Amino acid sequence: MTNANNGKKPGASDLSLSRRHFVGAAAAVAAFTYVPKRVLGQAGGDSANNKLNIAGIGVGGQGGSDINGVSSENIAFLCDVDLDRASGTIKRHPNAKIYRDFRVMLEKEAKNIDAVVIGAPDHIHAPAAIMAMKMGKHVYCEKPMAHTIYEARRMTQVAKETGVVTQMGNQGHAGEGLRLYREFIQDGAIGTVREVHVWSDRAGTAERPWWPQGIGRPTQTIPVPEHLDWDLWLGPARWRPYAKFPNGRGGEATYVPFNWRGWWDFGCGAVGDMAVHNADPAFFALDLDAPTAVEAETSGVNDETLPIWNIIRFEFPAQGNRPAIRMTWYDGSKLPPRPDDLEEGRRLGDNGILFVGDKGKLLGGSHAGVPRLIPEARMKEYGKPPQTLPRSPGHHKEWIDACKAGKPQDAKSGFWYAGPFTEALLVGNLAVRLQKRVEWDAKAMRSPNCPEADNYITKFYRAGYSIM
Repeated sequence: MTNANNGKKPGASDLSLSRRHFVGAAAAVAAFTYVPKRVLGQAGGDSANNKLNIAGIGVGGQGGSDINGVSSENIAFLCDVDLDRASGTIKRHPNAKIYRDFRVMLEKEAKNIDAVVIGAPDHIHAPAAIMAMKMGKHVYCEKPMAHTIYEARRMTQVAKETGVVTQMGNQGHAGEGLRLYREFIQDGAIGTVREVHVWSDRAGTAERPWWPQGIGRPTQTIPVPEHLDWDLWLGPARWRPYAKFPNGRGGEATYVPFNWRGWWDFGCGAVGDMAVHNADPAFFALDLDAPTAVEAETSGVNDETLPIWNIIRFEFPAQGNRPAIRMTWYDGSKLPPRPDDLEEGRRLGDNGILFVGDKGKLLGGSHAGVPRLIPEARMKEYGKPPQTLPRSPGHHKEWIDACKAGKPQDAKSGFWYAGPFTEALLVGNLAVRLQKRVEWDAKAMRSPNCPEADNYITKFYRAGYSIM
């Protein structure tokens, strides 16, 4: 196993399939297709009590919450590079076998694992999920589903090829609120929608940061803590020394834990962290797919971290009877214009979404929370729309039930839905990085007017982490 404190830079590196190669190959018959052979209990599951054998990858923080969410099953294996961060989850599941390297765990325990829960940072999602899916394991992967556009496309493809059940961890997708958005709009409560605004207070402000953004790489290095395997934490990313901020912002937690979200090599910023929650009602209620163009205003860009704030405008084409949609995303200190219909003294909130129709407006909070027509008098007059959509038993249970039934479409934020959704959001980050309007050809996975976007559609992978 890699020594966490050896400071050694692994020399070998490789790149996965290029974007161009992938687009060409996707049209051909897949060279490998896993056909699920097992009914629960035939390949490691507990057939006596009908429980899945679960393996967790990244089980501290949100990953630990996800393990709690599936604790009705047999938590058989736990894998984490940071034993201190994972200690609470490990204590709650004393019978689980512990690993540090997810690749070793999957190879050694292949016959004993039914499903994998991935709560590691964004840059680990695709290597772990694709390896697991190719081995025929069902996958629950925290949001954002992928670190790059190419990864989202590849993960979606592998999920389809293998037939496993998948779910992205945008938990609000299972909520009452998400369904109400669609029911309000389908019932004509606000008329025809052409405009949507979505926002989040992440990554915060200089005075109240959630995680650091808009900064360069620290030069002051510090020893790697004994409980952390830094090389395994870096995974597919280029090697860099463990470091802290010379000005103390974020303390010594430059990257680990939590602060990795704002670094291009590891995270996707607020778009990846929160738009997957807050913009979900727009994609679900309006059947949005890929944008045809995006443009961004930002606080400034660098090659290390995302800007302190962004305003990103997505243009979605008309579809069927629905007109074209412009969706604007705001993060950091930015908010949409205050709607005239909102009563004096009532806040928009730090996180939310606003649908603008030609007959009214629909306002909601974070994580696809229950929406309200504004002003409140309109909500009281209208009441609730007719219920036309089935409700979910809960995000984790929905996935577990779908795994046991072998029905990928029963997991409603499966990669079949979450993949195109994630791709669309990450196109927004292309405009952030390039600081220009980016036209987007989703089928070809390229920008016709910005060939330089190719540099950010996929990324570098160190040896041992290929996503082919």
